[in-house]
Amino acid sequence: MSSLDGLPLIARGKVRDLYAVGDDRLLLVASDRVSTYDVVHPNPIPGKGAVLTGVSAFWFAQTADLVPNHVVSYTDGVPDEVRGRAVLVRRLRMLPIEAVVRGHITGGGWKDYQATGSVSGIELPAGLRESQELPVPIFTPSTKAEEGHDEAIDFARAAELLAPFASDGDGDALATRVREAAVALYRHAHEHARARGVILADTKFEFGLDPESGALVLGDEALTPDSSRYWPADAFEVGTTPPSFDKQYVRDWAVSSGWDKTPPAPAIPDDVVAGTRERYLEAYERITGEPLSAWLERTGAPAA
Repeated sequence: MSSLDGLPLIARGKVRDLYAVGDDRLLLVASDRVSTYDVVHPNPIPGKGAVLTGVSAFWFAQTADLVPNHVVSYTDGVPDEVRGRAVLVRRLRMLPIEAVVRGHITGGGWKDYQATGSVSGIELPAGLRESQELPVPIFTPSTKAEEGHDEAIDFARAAELLAPFASDGDGDALATRVREAAVALYRHAHEHARARGVILADTKFEFGLDPESGALVLGDEALTPDSSRYWPADAFEVGTTPPSFDKQYVRDWAVSSGWDKTPPAPAIPDDVVAGTRERYLEAYERITGEPLSAWLERTGAPAA
């Protein structure tokens, strides 16, 4: 866990620590912590925080012309001890929904489709198979749960939650802006990832409003292995659950370990830590086209 002299800690999540930097800036620090079933394990995945920050930095730069983002700097104002896994950002008025976009039918969306033929109120074609690509990406928002799991909602409920944040009270218009921005980001990232031999099955974004202009701004992280489902294209097969570049490797171990999913979480075996680390590093290299060491060098961080 990070502890930075002179900076007040605002919040500590399962993965990130948030510090105040003056009145209009925040320092977002990604740790190497890993959680499954909303419980943090006692041992970390070395380099995970740098991967999350470096991947986000790549996508923020790639998509800045599509949607403005909250990034100020990865070096200026960032303490040496957290270089490479921290970013100085603008404070935003964060919106109370997760902007989830699905390009493939998998995970919770697959379960909903099997039960109802729809996802978040969007009726889908009959006969889809697990992991199949959808005709078009769909926006399937969710709530932001303070504890436990986020709850899937439909567009109408998202608009209700967003109405108090709209300057004119028009939640439908603001929800439409969020949907259009999220889908545009997904389409761009999906095309880039596919060219790199990776399939972006789904992802979630967090948006905020600029407190002065009211502009919609992309915040938090962007298209990381923690917020997205990435599959290696050469292992993809419709009708299956493809392997993914994320902590699923830890989840699979946790399920087989006999742990009852209540705190405290057990320590992760060394071989599972190593295997998970390899998957995060491979995700970084495939997406960005460079080794993680290049990112660490650019930001003046110690080697992971």
